[in-house]
Amino acid sequence: MSALSITSLKTTKNVFLFIPNLIGYTRIVLATLSLYFMPWHPKVCVILYCISCLLDAVDGVAARHFGQCSKFGAVLDMVTDRCTTTCLLCYLSLMYQPWAILFQLLIALDFSSHYMHMYSSMTVGLSSHKKLSESDSWFLRLYYNNNIVLFLMCAGNELFYVTLYILNFFGPINGFWMVALVLTGTICLAKNFINVIQIVNASRVLVSIDAEEREKALSAKEL
Repeated sequence: MSALSITSLKTTKNVFLFIPNLIGYTRIVLATLSLYFMPWHPKVCVILYCISCLLDAVDGVAARHFGQCSKFGAVLDMVTDRCTTTCLLCYLSLMYQPWAILFQLLIALDFSSHYMHMYSSMTVGLSSHKKLSESDSWFLRLYYNNNIVLFLMCAGNELFYVTLYILNFFGPINGFWMVALVLTGTICLAKNFINVIQIVNASRVLVSIDAEEREKALSAKEL
């Protein structure tokens, strides 16, 4: 890519061509390729999947560095995260069929918690789902406001699922893989605990808005 084209990307007004969004499109391509190789070439699959996930830590940095933060980019990032993880969990459901119900519940929890959190953030007029008030859960504020915690939680969660995928091809479980499962599994558990908190927190926000709107409506009728 020439210096001229890089400069044009830095200054473009076309949100679709923002550098962080181009990184997002790259993540989608890599994730799709990893799904293609998932049934029969685990090494290539893992490499592509992990690169796609690691780029998740790059697009946000690029958005802030180039001043190209956008609502489209935020949604693209979240949707890519959810869909990528969901596709892997669907495959794990086939690989570990006795545990399929657990993977299905994890998918439901992941989607519902992030949708409700983003919807409640938009409803109260926040510019980003990562902007939280002091009244919000301490766990959520730590999760979204500390980039190191956010990265470790997301990376550990994905690595747990990737480890389960690898073990199906290269088992049995030895000492190294057992340690990897315990460490990443603990992070996965913590990540899903955060998902539960997101649902509870978002529900409280939406219910409080409903109560406020109903009170205003009743007051208006009385007048």
